[in-house]
Amino acid sequence: MFDSVRNTRRMRMNAAAEDPVVVGLESFEAFYAREFRPMVGLAFALSGSRLGAEDIAQEAMMVAHKKWDEVALMERPDAWVRRVVSNMAVSAYRRRLSEARAIARLAGRRSEPIPALEAPDAEFWKAVRALPGKQAQAIALHYIEDMPVAEIAEVLDCSPSTAKVHLFRGRKNLAAALGLEDRS
Repeated sequence: MFDSVRNTRRMRMNAAAEDPVVVGLESFEAFYAREFRPMVGLAFALSGSRLGAEDIAQEAMMVAHKKWDEVALMERPDAWVRRVVSNMAVSAYRRRLSEARAIARLAGRRSEPIPALEAPDAEFWKAVRALPGKQAQAIALHYIEDMPVAEIAEVLDCSPSTAKVHLFRGRKNLAAALGLEDRS
């Protein structure tokens, strides 16, 4: 199965010359080897679960593998897979939060779930996960993946100015949540 992807070549039309240009596609194995660990880091930052992060990254890579003939032709396949990881991680976190609330209700007491993140910055990432989805994704992509605004925009499928707004609002909301607002 991988051999067919490895050997696949696509014809693209050169818009200026109308001549076909043969473009070699990266193999899925090479893409996976290069991108899996960063995807786990992004999933961890957004989901708060070390074990869940690996599962999320693996599931996103499975989706990419199934659609590799299409994904490999994209200008930035890594951005597409990061978007999948971001969406899956936010969904998983919200699902876990919802399940924890349901269990607390069933147990007859109302308590907030404890995040699985045990790093010194647990409070920060807990606050990030409480942000609206796009703000949390923009913050994680910027601080975990060290992405510039243009790449964040590509991953979030929005304009660079919209990505800047998500970062600005995310930082502002984080400052408020962590008690770091400017008091002047």
